[in-house]
Amino acid sequence: MTYCVGLKIDRGLVFMSDTRTNAGMDSISTFKKMHVWEEPGERVIVLTSAGNLATTQAVVSLLDERNKAVGDRHEKLLETPSMYQTVRLVGETVKEVIAQSSPTGDQADSYFNASFILGGQIKGSPPRLFMIYPEGNFIESTDDTPFFQIGETKYGKPIIIRAYDSAMSLAATVKLLLVSFDSTLKSNLSVGLPLDLLFLEKDALKVGLKQRFGQDDQYYRAISEGWSNALKTAFASLPDFPG
Repeated sequence: MTYCVGLKIDRGLVFMSDTRTNAGMDSISTFKKMHVWEEPGERVIVLTSAGNLATTQAVVSLLDERNKAVGDRHEKLLETPSMYQTVRLVGETVKEVIAQSSPTGDQADSYFNASFILGGQIKGSPPRLFMIYPEGNFIESTDDTPFFQIGETKYGKPIIIRAYDSAMSLAATVKLLLVSFDSTLKSNLSVGLPLDLLFLEKDALKVGLKQRFGQDDQYYRAISEGWSNALKTAFASLPDFPG
């Protein structure tokens, strides 16, 4: 299991992902789930992944391989004319990898399922954010749905819904995401530190803030402890049941 979020604010796009993978309690590892393709001044593309690790790694590796190949007939991430064409390319790659992995060669068995959040900006167009399903189809964020989650979503979603504001600062957005992730970490052992954060500022066309939060990160610990204390204080202030 994993937890990834891609969120759109007025200033740009913010991504966060955990790094834990497990094949049972005796096989827990750390793997990066956030991948970036960048041509400063021209485009930045960010992809986060959840699901079967072999499938997600195969998708990223195939995109990388084709992007670097000279004279390859396949489309390349750094040459697509729009973010729509970019997400279509990634969706087709997902379908290709799952079809090759499936023993039947037909529709994907749940074992091979993988989902992705794709976001970025290409020069001359606004930042765009998409979620790609295991079948390879996708949807785009809107004003009504300004963020996407994949993986273990249920514990962190209420927090984002209650506090999100498109006009919020980057600092407030990072705080919101860390609270969402901390609540998920506390509730599900299959989601774990460290956490990767990345910010794409609108029209900058390059990676902005990029940071990893580990167990010993002082800011993360302050957020985790502060959130716990705030919940205890809020609970204590609620009226008692009159029965």
